[in-house]
Amino acid sequence: MGVTGSPTNINQGSRTKGGIGESTLRPDGILKVTGEFAYSSDMWHEDMLWGHTLRSTVAHAEIVSIDVSEALATSGVYAVLTYDDLPAAMKNYGLEIQDTPVLAHGRVRHHGEPVALVAADHPETARRAAAKIRIDYRELPVVTDEASATAPGAPLIHEGRDDHHIGHVPHPNIVHRQPIVRGDAAAAEARADVIVKGDYYFGMQDQAFLGPESGLAVPAEDGGVDLYVATQWLHSDLRQIAPVLGLPEDKVRMTLSGVGGAFGGREDLSMQIHACLLALRTGKPVKIVYNRFESFFGHVHRHPARLHYEHGATRDGKLTHMKCRIVLDGGAYASASPAVVGNASSLAVGPYVIDDVDIEAIALYTNNPPCGAMRGFGAVQACFAYEAQMDKLAAELGMDPVEFRQLNAMEQGTLLPTGQQVDSPAPVAELLRRVKAMPMPPERQWESAGEHPDVRALPGGLSNTTHGEGVVRGVGYAVGLKNVGFSEGFDDYSTARVRMEVIGGEPVATVHTAMAEVGQGGVTVHAQIARTELGVSQVTIHPADTQVGSAGSTSASRQTYVTGGAVKNSCEAVREQLLELGRRKLGTYHPAWATAELLLEGGKVVTDGGEVLAEIADVLEDEAIDIELEWRHRPTEPFDLRTGQGNGHVQYSFAAHRAVVEVDTELGLVKVIELACAQDVGKALNPLSVVGQIQGGTIQGMGIAVMEEIIVDPVTAKVRNPSFTDYLLPTILDTPTIPVDVLELADDHAPYGLRGIGEAPTLSSTPAVLAAIRNATGLELNRTPVRPEHLTGV
Repeated sequence: MGVTGSPTNINQGSRTKGGIGESTLRPDGILKVTGEFAYSSDMWHEDMLWGHTLRSTVAHAEIVSIDVSEALATSGVYAVLTYDDLPAAMKNYGLEIQDTPVLAHGRVRHHGEPVALVAADHPETARRAAAKIRIDYRELPVVTDEASATAPGAPLIHEGRDDHHIGHVPHPNIVHRQPIVRGDAAAAEARADVIVKGDYYFGMQDQAFLGPESGLAVPAEDGGVDLYVATQWLHSDLRQIAPVLGLPEDKVRMTLSGVGGAFGGREDLSMQIHACLLALRTGKPVKIVYNRFESFFGHVHRHPARLHYEHGATRDGKLTHMKCRIVLDGGAYASASPAVVGNASSLAVGPYVIDDVDIEAIALYTNNPPCGAMRGFGAVQACFAYEAQMDKLAAELGMDPVEFRQLNAMEQGTLLPTGQQVDSPAPVAELLRRVKAMPMPPERQWESAGEHPDVRALPGGLSNTTHGEGVVRGVGYAVGLKNVGFSEGFDDYSTARVRMEVIGGEPVATVHTAMAEVGQGGVTVHAQIARTELGVSQVTIHPADTQVGSAGSTSASRQTYVTGGAVKNSCEAVREQLLELGRRKLGTYHPAWATAELLLEGGKVVTDGGEVLAEIADVLEDEAIDIELEWRHRPTEPFDLRTGQGNGHVQYSFAAHRAVVEVDTELGLVKVIELACAQDVGKALNPLSVVGQIQGGTIQGMGIAVMEEIIVDPVTAKVRNPSFTDYLLPTILDTPTIPVDVLELADDHAPYGLRGIGEAPTLSSTPAVLAAIRNATGLELNRTPVRPEHLTGV
């Protein structure tokens, strides 16, 4: 023991390397880029079988009969299951409304709905056997939009609904309805000098994660099952799986396996129940891995939306009122549609001050593919529309579009249309100022290569469609508002178990949560938090499983906030217990044990003046401190079902983008040159990961702006493009430069002052790109994605 220097007023964790605020490397990073990381599709078990799901070939039909005899007779087949083989009284599942059948019964409601399961000794055997199952369908009329869903005599997608939303919707084919009414929009309209209206369409986007749905179910000796799976929310899966299997939850043990991306598409169940059913029926481990075609049918997508907006403004540029109606297509099953409606309606006004609003958002039941959670969750669709409106208003008023936005920007203290006050920094105007001030990319970059143009910098790229003729540059701006965490009164909590012990003479912390690491870097941040709060360098992250309490979903930009908060909370409890242990063991040796502010730094117990009192290892000796605690953020409350009033959200995040595009106006091709972003993150716990999240969200927003869309036949409701050949994704050749300006204005209500960051850049990048294309072409462009024919009129 002794003094190591004489600093004063040091803070917990300030001397421990690898703590919060540092860009520590991801523990899985090298493995992933070298191809050595084990994803769920890589799992293997001795003597395992392969499962396969047979899906409907039509979107809406009565199932007249199913004949599985030929499939069962196939050599190598161990089991074929249909609805009649389900073992428990509960045969449906769902995140909120249990309306999704494990296997179709009586009728199918969308193209690709699961109808039967096969387990065989080889995946191709399972596929061939499934192809031998004979299903007799009697096709029924399809419901594909609001008109067909609510017409007199329209087919009901779910007859006899008894969920808690049915009492406040005007038609059974409407999943949920949420109005937001504040002030008097009709009276405010009369004060407007300028009124602009617009009808907008937002296409159906796929999460397009590269790792397909996959998992391995292993039957256990106690009659239960162990499931290793790629998911976003282990305990939500467990809550839905166990009743269908007829098992108590403690006999369904789940462990997270390597996840190859999620973005909301793994929040609902896919193959989990199917693998468990086959494993329990055959008594053998069963692995299911979807191919890309199956994956398009195996998970929900982003809701396509039709949006009608009206804004008014005075001649000096102040917004007077806003009216809007948002219609989201939820597809055949509810999934997360009620919550998406809540987000779309409550965030429909965007990051602007408007006192008088009249908003309505609904989600439909149709025979289109089910839609649910995807990065941005309802706020993306609204942002596309309200930002187009801001540009229209600025043009009508002859104002600069950025200055017009700044004039009407919300700030801390603003009352939202829901009546909730924004009680943390809301630097909307500053973000716009910063992104506008960034240097512009050089003009005609394709000429920088010398004598011959670099076609990679041109619209059309390596297809060599132009050498610069007919290419016009455009610049556009957008800013968005996104909530963080689960809302509307949901009990949004997380659990963390932290253990401190001496291993090999060194203090080691083990962090155990059920958080799904889907690529966001949570395992990195949890180790950083533990190092900061416990002053140790050695931190082990325990594999995520259901042997610890729930961590909630890896969605809603919530994990660093909520599970990070839980890890911080449990670490603080461990630290206090360790210091109390030190007081008991060593307190008589130095008065500072009783009188000073004690910290854990660099594996030592120190005073806030820097004096070392003991080694942590000497305090612990052979003892271990093991604490598991739940942690919650501030409570929220439901929105009123008539007025939409209520403190529905816990935190808000903001991002602004400037898009620079070059458009070949003759061929209708677009090259996004740059997508600059400014975002407030509260506190950057890992700056490198923060920038990565912002850049990733930016590209996902760019994708829906110019290329991504699931095409559903409006007559048959069948998906036309379930492959990466026909569903286009941005590649590295499409990716522009993405300069990022990170602002850190602490939210005093959040751990370390952090702000959830993963979704906000997905909002504003889409309308920024559309604004830039409008600027280049002069076209109105009220839908996403923009296709060549929208630019050429062909």
